[in-house]
Amino acid sequence: MYHGWQIQPESVTVQKVLNDTLSTILKEKISTTGAGRTDAGVHAKVFCAHFDCAFIDADRNKTIIKKLNGLLPKDISVLSLIKVKPDAHARFSAVSRTYKYYISKSKNPFNYDSSWYFHKNLNVEKMNQACNILVGHNDFTSFSRLHTNVKNNLCRIYYAAWEESGEELVFTIKANRFLRNMVRAIVGTMIEAGTGKIDIAEFERIILSKDRGLAGQSAPSKGLFLTDIEYPEEIFIRP
Repeated sequence: MYHGWQIQPESVTVQKVLNDTLSTILKEKISTTGAGRTDAGVHAKVFCAHFDCAFIDADRNKTIIKKLNGLLPKDISVLSLIKVKPDAHARFSAVSRTYKYYISKSKNPFNYDSSWYFHKNLNVEKMNQACNILVGHNDFTSFSRLHTNVKNNLCRIYYAAWEESGEELVFTIKANRFLRNMVRAIVGTMIEAGTGKIDIAEFERIILSKDRGLAGQSAPSKGLFLTDIEYPEEIFIRP
């Protein structure tokens, strides 16, 4: 198991593994910068990172990708290499990110590591009412990890909704940025609305309070997936 994306002393992280593999393939010291800092246990179907190197010929991209995937462990895969402008940044150039959170309503040993098994009944209609309230606000201090090094806790949420399919519940949320632990805290608080522990008016009061102590516990990391990151087309240098 990786201790998240970012390099940490004496810990195995995705960034450390990727840096070492790129350095081996490209025969120079490579240091990547990621689109964000995923916590331990969180998954990424899509993740972007940028790095500087002496030269990569676009004609060699497929070969380099094949070599990278041959050396990387089975749980990390490189999908593409794209040249970008010098001022492009994997984190700060992004215009939106999308996360999904998966909940299993019945015990399933095959998705134990990729969803949260929650056996209590949930009122999905109320949870979607909470989503409607969520998109009407922009200060999410109540859902942020305390003492983080950010200038403000303002985010613009473009979309938030729960969908039910068989024995699975999926929460999708898209925003211009996310605070640390934000999605997991939102899910944990919406679960309280879905079980009747809090009502919809209380959910909004929690947001307005700007007090993390009033929100619910964070949902387990294993159910959270980063599924998309959008960038403006002008940062790319297409062949």
